[in-house]
Amino acid sequence: MNTPAAPPDESWSAILPLRVFILTDHEMVRKGLGDLLEHFGFDVVGESGSAAEARRLIHVLQPDIVVLDDRLPDGTGIEVCRDLRSTAPEVRCLILTGWDEQHAVRAAVLAGASGYVLKRIGDSDALINCIRSTAAGISPIGAGVRERVAESLYATASAPWLKAMTRTERNVLALMARGLTNLQIGQEMVLPDAAVAAHVSSVLHKLGFRRRGHLIPAPIPRAWELLH
Repeated sequence: MNTPAAPPDESWSAILPLRVFILTDHEMVRKGLGDLLEHFGFDVVGESGSAAEARRLIHVLQPDIVVLDDRLPDGTGIEVCRDLRSTAPEVRCLILTGWDEQHAVRAAVLAGASGYVLKRIGDSDALINCIRSTAAGISPIGAGVRERVAESLYATASAPWLKAMTRTERNVLALMARGLTNLQIGQEMVLPDAAVAAHVSSVLHKLGFRRRGHLIPAPIPRAWELLH
């Protein structure tokens, strides 16, 4: 697995073990990631392959970090992350994705996540450092990255994903890209929680995030341009 670069932190020995929850429907990924984290001294307090189950368990187990798969049988890690930002803002999230960095950055921005982890074999030290940095509040997804992703989503009015969305969904997408939580979107647009969740789900579907093996291409900048 590869991860975005993050600055090292020399203070971790004093505050470990960090409590981590893993959400992915791939059993081998759960086991491999869990074994790796425990080897480096993390406390894996729980795991799940279901978005619905994870929502319940995370509130009970109260982890410091949640690693969430982008796509699940009953939803997306993006939606779970957005729920947590409204109901458990102290929990920090990393999106676990098989997409390339361009789409991984977009997923993390729309989720309001602290960062992302790519499902590739790579430097385990980079993965561990990313999780530690996330717990410390250090994130590569800064304001500049968010602005560039928002711009890329609205690069042209004829973009297929915009043409497929209702006016309300376009407004929801704009607020998601600005970093607003579901609760804040509901307050901004005067919508009940269930309506916001439904619109968020529809927006992600039309962007291709809810369908395995399919993403709508978009004029998003290259990852190195977003992260620098």
